[in-house]
Order: sequence, then structure tokens, then C-alpha cells
Amino acid sequence: MSNTRHFLTLLDFSPAELENIIQRGIEMKREHAAGANQQAFPGSVLGMIFAKSSTRTRVSFEAGMAHLGGHAMFLSPRDTQLDRGEPVEDSGRVISSMVDIVVIRTYGHDIVERFAAHSSVPVINALTDDYHPCQLLADMQTWMEHRGSIAGKRVCWVGDGNNMCQSYINAARQFDFELRIACPPGFEPDSSLLASNSDRVSIEHDPKLAAREADLVTTDVWASMGQESEQRERAELFAPYQVNSELMSVAASGALYMHCLPAHRGEEISAQLMDAPDSIIWEEAENRLHAQKALMETLILANRA
Repeated sequence: MSNTRHFLTLLDFSPAELENIIQRGIEMKREHAAGANQQAFPGSVLGMIFAKSSTRTRVSFEAGMAHLGGHAMFLSPRDTQLDRGEPVEDSGRVISSMVDIVVIRTYGHDIVERFAAHSSVPVINALTDDYHPCQLLADMQTWMEHRGSIAGKRVCWVGDGNNMCQSYINAARQFDFELRIACPPGFEPDSSLLASNSDRVSIEHDPKLAAREADLVTTDVWASMGQESEQRERAELFAPYQVNSELMSVAASGALYMHCLPAHRGEEISAQLMDAPDSIIWEEAENRLHAQKALMETLILANRA
């Protein structure tokens, strides 16, 4: 069990391994477009444990496992004993004895850590309150398809210091880029994460200063799942932090912008940018499928070695 590889944050893989997964994702995207048979794992079962609702994550993992020749089993709290008294550790032991790989989308990051510690098969973090590493694989794949290596580039995160922001901090470390975080005072990401990456990550409360000469500008909703009650208050605080054509005008020439979706048009990002003909946001969303197929392939093969 101790030798099983998991993907709970970007730090679980070396920079070279992450690069290989993304290049494989690009290759699998091409194969899929050409109609190639990718069913390398017939009979394999993906267990999907979702305590949080989802569109892109569920569709991309279920479709991805079907493309790989396997079956995806969706488990919500309504359908299982999870969160009803059975310890996470026991669920990890039992579920992993019956499936080949597990995806978990939940609240506390400790839940995926505890499950993985008792799982005999690979566990993928499909979002916790602290990290969303699968989205970063898709974002980095999208960047590489359009611009090549992101090493040495300047990235600007605009908005809340949430799980996406914290995954961008890990990405700055693993993919070797500079990250400037533009957020209202009091909405910074985890202080220890900032401290351990202070050589390449900085906070700038003025979004226009943060976005100056940025090669990539990226954002997310202002109120994440579970924070809906704060939506109105946050909307006022975050109003100056919209990603729009005015903000992009101070970024580097040819800068790209991203959003992990779902988006609140007219809040964290303008509808004009969302619908622009050169927007890569929809491609970024599609790349969840391809990057995650490459990730699942990598983990399943590693567990069989």
C-alpha cells in the first residue's frame, strides 16, 4: 500500500513527471481527434466519490474512463455510507479492494489524504477546499499547446486565494514560473504556502500592478462552493478584481487568460472576454478530459508495475 502512487497535489509528481503527463495528454487529444482506439484498460473500474457537485470533473472523468475501455462508478453521499459514520480509513480499505483507481471530490483535504493512506489503488484529488491539481494539468496543457514552455513566464492570479490559487502556487514551483496574486486584503492564500514559495510568488493587492506584463492572467469565482452566503459581500469587495479587456491591456502583448469554470459572467470575468473568438477557456475545459486520461493511464500503469 505504501508504494501506491497518488495525485493529491502537484507536488506528488516531479516536474519531469508532470511534463510527461501533459505531453501524453496532448498526444491523447490528437489520438482521440483522429478516432484512435484508446481502450488500454478494459474491465478497469474508476470509483468516483463526490461530496461536492460537479459538471466538468464528473463528465471528464467518466468519459475519460470510457475512452480507456473501463467503467466509472459514481458515488454520492446519498448512495453510500460515506459521511454516515464509517471512518474514511475503512472506506479507503474497502473501496480500493474492489476498484482500480479512485477519484475524490470533497471538502477537507485531510479526507483525501486519509483515504489515500489506506487505499491499495491510486487516489486522485478531484478538488478539495485546499487544492484542485487536475485543473492545473488542464491549464498547463492549454498553455503548452498555445505557447510552449511556461518556465520563466509571468502569471497573474486575480481573485480569491482559494484552492485554485493555491494550486497555482504549487504550479509556479513545479513548472518554474513567477506568480503574482491579486486579491483583496484578507483573502490571501495559506500563509505557510506563500512563505515556502516566496522566491517566485508575491501578493499585490492592486490588480493592475499584478497584471502588468503578465503572460497569463487567470481567475475563478469569487465565492466557492460552501461560501454562497458570502456572495453579496464578496461581490462588493472583489468588484475591482474583474478580468476584462481593461485589465488585459496592461498585460504582456499576446497574453492569454483562463478561467476554470463555471463562471459568473460580469463578475470575476467580463462576458466580452468569455465570448471572444480567440478565448481559450473552452479549450481549457476540454483539456480536463485529455490531461486526466493521461493521469489515469500513468497511475494505473504505475500501480501494475
